[in-house]
Amino acid sequence: MTTSPSPADEPLQTLQAASDLLRALASPVRIGIVRELSGGGKYVHELVTALGVSQPLVSQHLRVLRTSRIVTARRQARETQYSLTDNHVAHIVLDAIRHAQE
Repeated sequence: MTTSPSPADEPLQTLQAASDLLRALASPVRIGIVRELSGGGKYVHELVTALGVSQPLVSQHLRVLRTSRIVTARRQARETQYSLTDNHVAHIVLDAIRHAQE
């Protein structure tokens, strides 16, 4: 039988990294962006349409997510496509959304 490590066994650095991740997600717009990107890469105008918020607001939140290394940006011609760095964050967000709907 495998047991989870006790909180005392977790290095403080790991707990700080988890706290930083949750802080970066602590916005309805950022949660919406991660939800939209869970289906694959999107351009800013697609996120604006899906979320129903302004382009400057989406760009501001994408900057926070990029700084936190939750999303990556890839320039394609005159537009930038945003994608999740990995799907672990999508699972956290989608589980939180499902939990809130219960």
